[in-house]
Amino acid sequence: MIDQFINFVIRPPRADYNPEQYLWEKEFTLAGRQFKRQDLELTNARGHKLRCSHYLPSPFPEETPLPCVIYCHGNSGCRADANEAAVILLPSNITVFTLDFSGSGLSDGDYVSLGWHERDDLKIVVSYLRSERQISRIGLWGRSMGAVTSLLYGAEDPSIAGMVLDSAFSNLFDLMMELVDVYKIRLPKFTVKMAVQYMRRVIQKKAKFDIMDLNCLKVAPKTFIPALFGHASEDKFIQPHHSDLIFKSYAGDKNVIKFDGDHNSSRPQFYYDSVSIFFFNVLRPPQISSACSSKLEKYYDLGDLKVGAGMDESLLYEIITGIETESTNVPSSSSAAPRVLMTKPVSELVSEVAPLARLVVFHFTLFLVFVCLLI
Repeated sequence: MIDQFINFVIRPPRADYNPEQYLWEKEFTLAGRQFKRQDLELTNARGHKLRCSHYLPSPFPEETPLPCVIYCHGNSGCRADANEAAVILLPSNITVFTLDFSGSGLSDGDYVSLGWHERDDLKIVVSYLRSERQISRIGLWGRSMGAVTSLLYGAEDPSIAGMVLDSAFSNLFDLMMELVDVYKIRLPKFTVKMAVQYMRRVIQKKAKFDIMDLNCLKVAPKTFIPALFGHASEDKFIQPHHSDLIFKSYAGDKNVIKFDGDHNSSRPQFYYDSVSIFFFNVLRPPQISSACSSKLEKYYDLGDLKVGAGMDESLLYEIITGIETESTNVPSSSSAAPRVLMTKPVSELVSEVAPLARLVVFHFTLFLVFVCLLI
């Protein structure tokens, strides 16, 4: 019984999906250009097969390396969470790589580790991309667990060009203790701490990581990669102050954007516009002939983000215009993936996403009560 409750931390609902229905097609058109989905498998250090997809122009431009953004999903997510990232980035000549982390989606592995082992999966992906002569600079875009993964890896690899960190937690132990207050678990603090320590021992044995080691505040002061932080103002699962704490201690160039919504809400257009310009600035993709001839009249609040010297601002705005045109028919993505029923096409994927984090919190609460009764 106790193991069942602990599994809601290291074994949350797992996305079971058909790639042919829930990913972009093998050949597709976006913003008037042709792209392809290249599926592949990589093997991590623990011997787990990682199911991956790389979205690329078709054909790939000769003798012109392109940058790549690796999208890192949340704890119940999968490759399908990167569908919207492809819409946003591909028109500006930035390729998108996405994977099912070990223990997630269709990849091997039994457990997730909220960023600890996922960091090693990310290392395998970066090594693969660096071996490809077609790829130039590399950026990271993570949400929830994926944001923590990106930050942990970025602290070890300063050659990463830029990171978008959406809804990262600052410290896993503190997050667990906060959830006790948020969900009004009426137990003495010392009893809750004993329950969490019991969970720590079991997770170490099962999933081979220590929850006390997941502390982004230890690596943020040593990380100098340009970073764009994002957080929903009504997020009750990972509250906005977690991003604030990381942002305050982060050593590199940084900006933070707050927006309406909760942990699993679709992100607003102005946030995606800012993400697009951020990656355009740090990855410096080769300029392309835009299919959009009109100039952008709408004003975009980009906060402290600046266009790099020598960059064509009108091109940036044309790219955003093209993105908005293409993205109106694509729903927003969440970090939590659904139990996919295989009945709808990719364009309807994200509208099915359920706020599974609430389910995880509910069972975590039951677990604490149950353990405390045994102590």
